[in-house]
Amino acid sequence: MENVLRPLIVLGGSVLLTLAIGWATDRLLRKADERNPETPLWDLLRRGRIPYQLVLCAALLRGSYDHANLLQRHHTGVGRTLTLVLIGSAAWLVIRIAAAVVETSYTRYARAHPDAARVRRVRTQVELIMRVVSAIVIVVASASMLLTFPAMRAAGASLLASAGILGIVAGVAAQSTLSNMFAGLQIAFGDMVRIGDTVVVDGEWGTVEEITLTFLTVRTWDERRITMPVSYFTSKPFENWSRGTPQMTGTVFWHLDHGAPIEAMRERLRDILRQCPAWDGRNYNLYVTDATPNTIQVRALVTAKDADDIWTVRVTVREQMITWLSAEHPYALPRVNTADAVLPPGLTARSVNGPARYPR
Repeated sequence: MENVLRPLIVLGGSVLLTLAIGWATDRLLRKADERNPETPLWDLLRRGRIPYQLVLCAALLRGSYDHANLLQRHHTGVGRTLTLVLIGSAAWLVIRIAAAVVETSYTRYARAHPDAARVRRVRTQVELIMRVVSAIVIVVASASMLLTFPAMRAAGASLLASAGILGIVAGVAAQSTLSNMFAGLQIAFGDMVRIGDTVVVDGEWGTVEEITLTFLTVRTWDERRITMPVSYFTSKPFENWSRGTPQMTGTVFWHLDHGAPIEAMRERLRDILRQCPAWDGRNYNLYVTDATPNTIQVRALVTAKDADDIWTVRVTVREQMITWLSAEHPYALPRVNTADAVLPPGLTARSVNGPARYPR
């Protein structure tokens, strides 16, 4: 009877104790989250309840397994399995706790600093730091798991003896990967490009969506994703429209007839911008910038607070100005002139072309 009750008491008690401690901890975190709604720390910590319960259960089972008298023939294998589960769940829990602390720190910083550019820079750094921390925890956990096997501990001495040669070979083989990793750290702490920045890369306009230690993803205006190695941004020029202040100046061009009403167009441009919510009110102007034998080139300068709004302002001004010219001043639109040339006063076609000549 004891051989049956002892395993049930040990295993059942470990599971019940794990569930009880996990439930009590979750209740405490929930109450702390209700009392402190301004910080997301407690709610983020609740996301780690599964690895937390795994750690508790694995630790309790590992500590009480010797007294359970269960599967004695496989005592070593079961004990090693519980140890591996404990190490893996502990690494999972550490990553969740680190993520909660880092996310809380970033949220507080974002609330305290209204500067969007600085917030994006910190967000980029935080995400890369979190990736580095996760990688370190995973590597340490994997090494700890391997060291639980006696064969791996015995092979450790020979591995250390050849570490120099292996390091050189790995460095040569992973040269591009290592350069990308260092480029990722340079981007994160050099403030070259940040998550949320508007960039132009290889003629493609888009927003930086993700930055890792090895690659960077740009989401284009038509919702395509361009994935590029981060070393590209440290070795080649690119446009960052969000660098410094996000305010931008845009241009709108029209090719019109020489008789276009320029002064009336200036007044119409002012009226269009006043009715456009995307215009930031900083500046605007309209000038004739070029002339050809058939048309003139008219350029309008407009301003907006960021790249998205400048696009809206430009298309609005272009569309409404063309509509207004078509309705009010259709003669201003470019056309092919097939009429006879208008001569200056006092001149006739005979005086211009000279006396008529007749063949003899």
